[in-house]
Amino acid sequence: MWPFSKKRYSLIDSGLLQGMTDCHSHILPGVDDGVQNLEDSLRTLQILGDLGVSKLWLTPHIMEDIPNTTADLKKHFVELTHKLPSPKIELHLAAEHMLDGLFARRFAEKDVLPLGALSSAPAHPLLLVETSYFNPPLHFWDMLEDIRRQGYTPVLAHPERYVYMHGSDYQRLTDMGVILQLNLLSLTGAYGEGARHKALRLLYSGFYTLMGTDLHNVDDFVEYASEKCLTQKDIDTLAGINTL
Repeated sequence: MWPFSKKRYSLIDSGLLQGMTDCHSHILPGVDDGVQNLEDSLRTLQILGDLGVSKLWLTPHIMEDIPNTTADLKKHFVELTHKLPSPKIELHLAAEHMLDGLFARRFAEKDVLPLGALSSAPAHPLLLVETSYFNPPLHFWDMLEDIRRQGYTPVLAHPERYVYMHGSDYQRLTDMGVILQLNLLSLTGAYGEGARHKALRLLYSGFYTLMGTDLHNVDDFVEYASEKCLTQKDIDTLAGINTL
């Protein structure tokens, strides 16, 4: 139970979704463990639009267990956009790349789907990456350095959820130019108390540059986004990190 000493707000009530750019979602239908069909994708986009989200990056998984190709994802993206009735949300396609053997091969072939670039560094497209929650990949730090050498800025998805990471790891990531992306639902307890507390520590230490929903199921998202768990200080701090 949240303490009664401070007023709490839900993510929906906070105003943070108004005009938001969501840089991490799994709404492209039938390509990964996210939304599975076109009808649910259209419903999800309608709900997010009604909540105020204005720009959305569709970032399906690419990993050894889900070996999506960029050509297939682009085809699915075109099919989705052609079905949208007067969309409220500006849609873009990228991917969430698992740092595994498939990524190493695809990256060597320059076969990746980056996000856009930050206004402060337009020449360096952002590449959304992830790892296992429990263990880093072999040569983790070398892989990140290689991404940077090839002209991309790595964006590490949901760093608060990696149980193997500690304070010095986040500082090292930031020092080497890796951007950290907060999953908003981490602050609601959707991924457990450990992830929530770590997210708050990273937030107030200024580590996050981007935030996203990481939405897989819109009903689950709305349920957690309705939890009254944010203080006004949380909201004010969050308001400064969505810069894509």
